[in-house]
Amino acid sequence: MATITAISSPFSARVNRIEVSATIAMTAEAAKLRAKGVDLRDLCMGEPHFNTPQHVKDAGIKAIQENFTKYTGVSGIPELRKAIVKRHAEDFGSDYKPDEAVASTGGKQALFNAVQVLVDHGDEVIVPVPYWVSFKDIVEYAGGKCVFVDGDEEQDFRLTAKMIERAVTSRTKAIILNTPCNPSGAVMSADDLRDVVLMAHRRGIYVVSDECYVYLNYTGDIQSAGSIHEAKEHLVIVGSLSKTYAMTGWRSGYALGPATVISEISKLQSQSTSNPASMVQKAAVAALEGPQDCIQEFRADYVRLRDQVLADLAKIPGIRCAKPQGAFYVYPNISAYLGRSGLKSSSDVANRLLHEAHIVTVPGEAFGTQEHIRLSYATSSKALTEALDRMRNFFASV
Repeated sequence: MATITAISSPFSARVNRIEVSATIAMTAEAAKLRAKGVDLRDLCMGEPHFNTPQHVKDAGIKAIQENFTKYTGVSGIPELRKAIVKRHAEDFGSDYKPDEAVASTGGKQALFNAVQVLVDHGDEVIVPVPYWVSFKDIVEYAGGKCVFVDGDEEQDFRLTAKMIERAVTSRTKAIILNTPCNPSGAVMSADDLRDVVLMAHRRGIYVVSDECYVYLNYTGDIQSAGSIHEAKEHLVIVGSLSKTYAMTGWRSGYALGPATVISEISKLQSQSTSNPASMVQKAAVAALEGPQDCIQEFRADYVRLRDQVLADLAKIPGIRCAKPQGAFYVYPNISAYLGRSGLKSSSDVANRLLHEAHIVTVPGEAFGTQEHIRLSYATSSKALTEALDRMRNFFASV
């Protein structure tokens, strides 16, 4: 009798370690319903409801019309790298040079590249919980091991330096920070941020600071880890123009860090995407060097919408929600409803909200918790009211 040999997966071990982004998966499922004519209220995607400022659009159009459509240097045009470091210095007091900056195809690419450059097989990376959906997969793709640190939900998911330090071991290679946080909206205090960065520096541990929402900080104390000059040797700042200037589809981001690290990030980028789109780089320069009024306008509207959604969530019995201090998400605790009507997990809740209440949300499992869902309030006040009315009716029926 012939021996049957098991066929292994045709795909690499590294790609088998990761999953499709839960946000993208929910968006895809919503698209199927929308194609059938279902009237959805989308609180899923992390995308500003504002349009890109006109002067930024004009710069991109002008670049195309002037045929600025060829390859550029991998790390971005000198004009853009100068604009990145100048804006960061003006806003946060940092001290980077153009050769310590790399422009990328969105902040996610900068983060991915930084982790691939810094993290090797078996290295531990400290990741606070709840975490942005891609942190875990990006670390695991690199062969690293995530060491999770739970934020204090009773203190609005506060994260302290002591919490982080307790998780450090001899194998810790990096710490990923995200303040303001997606999904909770939590903001680290200036003291805790400084203590974590300096502790890591003393121990030779890199801090990768994801500052995608750094300008959407409602505390009145907008801060960047990049202002901690003495720790610069072990610090990589990941930035994005997506949320700050409503440029999500433009895919414009950057990394700031030691020249040696940035050089390696650029090397990796040279073998993947090469330079960001040339006309997008010109638009990014216009965003960074032009009027900054839109930031204050966006932030003020998000604060208003945050207060609205918190007030509406408070009307749903059993729902608890930490008060976000930044970004544009709320992360309500729906544990009071688990165990009812077949709802066993936050994924069950999110799926039934989608198919029965026609509201698009993201389950907490994607962010490392079991009892929450994420709602984006980057939408119109009217759409938010309609979505929360539907949600209240849904939970009243289970």
